[in-house]
Amino acid sequence: MADADIPVTVRKYGSPAPLTRMVGWSMLACLAAFLINNVLNVGYDYAGVLDLLNGQGGGVALAIYAVGIVGAILMVLATKDVTLRWDAMLIHKFNLYLIRVCFWSVLFVGITDSAIAVMRVEKVLPYFFNEDVVRSLGLSRYVGSYVHLPIIGASFVIAFFTRTLGFTWLTLMIVMSELLIVISRFVFSYEQALMGDLVRYWYAALFLFASAFTLFEEGHVRVDVLYAGFKDKTRGFVNAVGSLFLGASTAWVILYIGFNGKQSIINAPLMNFEMTQTGGVGMFVKYQMAGFLGMFAITMLIQFVSYFFEAVADYRSEPGKREIAPVAH
Repeated sequence: MADADIPVTVRKYGSPAPLTRMVGWSMLACLAAFLINNVLNVGYDYAGVLDLLNGQGGGVALAIYAVGIVGAILMVLATKDVTLRWDAMLIHKFNLYLIRVCFWSVLFVGITDSAIAVMRVEKVLPYFFNEDVVRSLGLSRYVGSYVHLPIIGASFVIAFFTRTLGFTWLTLMIVMSELLIVISRFVFSYEQALMGDLVRYWYAALFLFASAFTLFEEGHVRVDVLYAGFKDKTRGFVNAVGSLFLGASTAWVILYIGFNGKQSIINAPLMNFEMTQTGGVGMFVKYQMAGFLGMFAITMLIQFVSYFFEAVADYRSEPGKREIAPVAH
């Protein structure tokens, strides 16, 4: 998986499909508005849209959604000759960038945090840092704010200049980590909680972040008793309906439950830099694993919009269809 770019030449201009494009781009605008409102609600106590029903504000949140949707509609009207496949390609490439950011983040955070954890457990930090820094490196909030976040920020830059998604390399790192656990346990009778934390951390990232690209490659298991016999036009119709009413709706449910207020299952761990019960002898990455679920839903929703555009283009028999080798399940 050295190169994740789309090999098929896609025409930018062609048969207009304004309604379909409005639906897709409006959904992405709603996603952006939802995430912005979540930050405003959790970080600055702004009221949400549903608070309008209780008369507790929410005007700002509603305005953000309105601006996003109107902006999406105006963009489509201003570019009404752009093809569905071109939009699908742009959305997919943006999603690839997000996935690359996630890969580089978990790779470098995993290596760095595990190294700090080893030094913390073996009590060698005082040889490299003063007492205040050593004490701080035992606090998940400090490590998360001053070690993890800068690495994640740097990953945005690295991902911009790279093209590999890194799933193959992340898989290799997981295998090496497992091998290290086996050797250290059964040969040297040595094991630390941080070793299991690292494997779980990378495993979670591998499966959750690779799902969107797997959808693009038609790699997910599909019960194709009927689907295999459909013509391309019928498949496009089925995929379009499924993308909106099954795929996108599932992603929205995860987002709503996960980001529903400060005490939700994603917001709460992220805000508190939640750590495992092993305490200072493990890694400080549990809060990120809660965020993995949110990134899974975000990348899948973005990919489902791209998939929706491709499916409608297939239904309309537009040129440029990608030919994907069949995958054995």
